Amino acid sequence: LAHSMYLDNPYARELGRVGGSAGVATPATPPGVAEGQHDVPPDVLACVVHWLQRQGTTDPLLVLNSLRIQAREGGKYCYNDGCEVLGHRKDFKVCPQCSSATYCGPACQKQDWNAGHKGGCGKFAVRLCPTG
Repeated sequence: LAHSMYLDNPYARELGRVGGSAGVATPATPPGVAEGQHDVPPDVLACVVHWLQRQGTTDPLLVLNSLRIQAREGGKYCYNDGCEVLGHRKDFKVCPQCSSATYCGPACQKQDWNAGHKGGCGKFAVRLCPTG
């Protein structure tokens, strides 16, 4: 969830939003994170840190740094398990039905649909984070 929130998945950002009642200072930059170090809105960054800590991550700042590098240099965002295409999330097409799965192109979308995406598309069970 934290990974998808950081990398601008709108569904994940809505799902993962936490308020002050969860112990996260939403308008502030999280402790240990330099102002302007990440291109993520401060309230989203605070929520990402919250979910990393809840997950048991011992060093959320180390994870944030790797997410920042992936966002800057590109990563594997195609949900088709056999695909090795790397790029930036904005360059991948989103499934028009669930808006959660992303694909590098129509061939991968079709292959993943036939491999099982159609069974979970539009349901809560759809993966939020790409594998890899």
